[in-house]
Amino acid sequence: MATVGALVLALAAAWLGIDGSGGTDGNGNGVNGHNAKANDGNRNHADGNHDNDGGNGNHDDDGDTRLCPIDTLPPQTDDVVDRILTNQDHIYSAHDGKHFGNYEGVLPKQHGSYYREYTVDTPGLNHRGARRIVVGGGTEDDPDVWYYTDDHFESFCEIPDAED
Repeated sequence: MATVGALVLALAAAWLGIDGSGGTDGNGNGVNGHNAKANDGNRNHADGNHDNDGGNGNHDDDGDTRLCPIDTLPPQTDDVVDRILTNQDHIYSAHDGKHFGNYEGVLPKQHGSYYREYTVDTPGLNHRGARRIVVGGGTEDDPDVWYYTDDHFESFCEIPDAED
């Protein structure tokens, strides 16, 4: 009887996508408290360059947060920034503008409701893809900080000129 119960539990876990790694990130992606992708130090960034810093790709050689001016980001980023600044509806309104937990601690530590995420559309995909803008603090249409990720929250760069 115990064998049948274990089999039922294993099938239910497989059906629900539970792999024992610790749950999901709130977007249906499994996480284990660490970065979900192996940290091989070889990352693609918004500018198409790779770095090999052995870390999460967030910092330059001096340890400062890597900057990515808006004109180095995909053109779809402009539309998202404009929608944020003018408080317009977003394409993925069920998800965009909602709480971003920073559960892996990749961004600077802040209180729970500080960060909000927005989808940057990826042409050719029929789903949200990996690209996001994450903003923090301020108000809905005037955030204090702006970050971009093209690898679903594993690394970020700071957008210094989003409001220019």
